[in-house]
Amino acid sequence: MKKTVVLYPGLAVSHLVPMMQLADALLEQGYAVAVAIIDITNEHNLPFAAAVDRVAASMPSVTFHTLPRIQDPPVVTSDVRFLLGYSELVRRYNEHLGEFLRSMPPRSVHAVIMDSSMSSAALDVAKEVGIPAYIFVAWSASALAVSLQVPWIRTEGQLSFKELGDSPLDLFGVPPIPASHLFRETLEDPKSEVYQAMVNSFCKYFEANGILVNTTDSLEARALGALKDPRFVPRGEFTMPPVYSVGPLVEKAGETPKEKHECLAWLDKQPEHSVVFLCFGSLGFHTEDQLKETAAGLERSGHRFLWVVRAPPRGNTFAVYGEPDLDTLLPEGFLERTNGRGLVVKRWAPQVDVLCHEAVGAFMTHCGWNSVQEGIMAGVPMLCWPLYAEQKMNKVFMVEEFGVGVDVVGWQQGLVKAEEVETKVRLVLESEQGERLRARVTSLKEAAASAWKDAGSSRAAFGQFLLDLANLGMEQGPA
Repeated sequence: MKKTVVLYPGLAVSHLVPMMQLADALLEQGYAVAVAIIDITNEHNLPFAAAVDRVAASMPSVTFHTLPRIQDPPVVTSDVRFLLGYSELVRRYNEHLGEFLRSMPPRSVHAVIMDSSMSSAALDVAKEVGIPAYIFVAWSASALAVSLQVPWIRTEGQLSFKELGDSPLDLFGVPPIPASHLFRETLEDPKSEVYQAMVNSFCKYFEANGILVNTTDSLEARALGALKDPRFVPRGEFTMPPVYSVGPLVEKAGETPKEKHECLAWLDKQPEHSVVFLCFGSLGFHTEDQLKETAAGLERSGHRFLWVVRAPPRGNTFAVYGEPDLDTLLPEGFLERTNGRGLVVKRWAPQVDVLCHEAVGAFMTHCGWNSVQEGIMAGVPMLCWPLYAEQKMNKVFMVEEFGVGVDVVGWQQGLVKAEEVETKVRLVLESEQGERLRARVTSLKEAAASAWKDAGSSRAAFGQFLLDLANLGMEQGPA
């Protein structure tokens, strides 16, 4: 009977995509792969539903199983209570996940690999069925190292993270992190329900059989070394599971739809390294005021630009409503004045193909981990403008640890002014500092590109994961 690994991806495009790259690696090693999907197709998550359809159509060797819908699913908002709603949604699907695992031939499932966002609610399901459970972390090892120290960073009676403000935290395995750059909204009040839920979710990682991280040894040697150091966890309180660095798990150029996007044809006409590309992830957006400031800065910079603009959503959900009205959102006459020098694309562009185009010389990004790795794999220096989740921490790592980007600081005051957009674009595209950034990111690109080659660090780590999994199966008895 063919060995099967069940994947349980998180409910975001940025978490689904790298997990499907992991599926390819498992298929290459002779494993059967089944993917359990929570169907949340509605106006609040159309990008995720479309991504599931796309990968299912492109991966016929993988079995996709949609769990039966639950009645009256909880609403998942984009405010501070996001974690509570999300965890409750996943928990409500635990019964169906267990039914799916039990429906498979006895002893055929060798492991469940679940996204980190699913683990706090669903890890126990795999354990109850008697299947080894692994956590897949689609974000950086550095952010993981910070997160796993949260349960013991602050003790009773100490200042809260909110009270600490921008005071730096000296944590194992990472450069000093301002307290405000952690998951601040979630961790503001130590007595709140959402704070306890966040801490409990991090504690759950220690119950997994292992943690697979979408990163490379060459990029995050410091954080990975800390995670594997016996001193990382307080003695007697937790046991750190094995950590496997298996990145970069990113889409490759040309894997997006076959029809050539209009922006790629436009890039073909631009000089080498002359264009700044602005894109802020599948969920990122800016207010109308911020869009106008950004537009003014791009116009003043005098540089070529390719900018993906998304309309701000209504309310506190993740819904994206229709096409952005560029005439309303952007300054009057902006599109006409920058015609030919700039291109504004509505809602989406093939990011990997754009970054790999020789015309692109800089990348203004929200610092989502997929985007960071895609920027590095394309050899493009970055302008770091974090929006949510762990992105503020990623910004610190990108600027202070990796040396691949510059900080766009205005986000900390709630509005990035046109002057800063202009200055930072000029810095990366015109200055010697920009050239040093390009040289640094190019060296990291070359190192990351070798990670999955023979004798590469990620191939070796993945091989160790498979060996440990096989040994675990032997301990549990013959199939």
